[in-house]
Amino acid sequence: MSTVLGVLSAVFLLSGATFSLLGAIGLLRFPDTVCRLHAASKAQTLGVLLILLGSALQVPVAHGLVLLLLALFQLVTVPVTGQIVGRTAYRTGAVDRGRLVVDELGGRLDREDTAPPPD
Repeated sequence: MSTVLGVLSAVFLLSGATFSLLGAIGLLRFPDTVCRLHAASKAQTLGVLLILLGSALQVPVAHGLVLLLLALFQLVTVPVTGQIVGRTAYRTGAVDRGRLVVDELGGRLDREDTAPPPD
């Protein structure tokens, strides 16, 4: 049974490291902020989660619960951070709006700018 856990853990650790490496390469190679956000949030998060899962298979249960909390923290904070960075990049003009296929935020920001101030 320990051999199976060792092999499974190695597969998770190696695949997590591969996803993390691909996320880092995408962060360096992608041309604009929106693409870089995808590399940083999607591939990097999956890589970290796989590494945490592979590590959890090798440690005692008490430490595995701590790793589970770390995974939950990743799943909660990364999308929020990506959303904030994406909106900030959009509002400051760092996003090339011509490359966007659908620009849902543009119409919403236009409505917010023309809305009367709250009383």
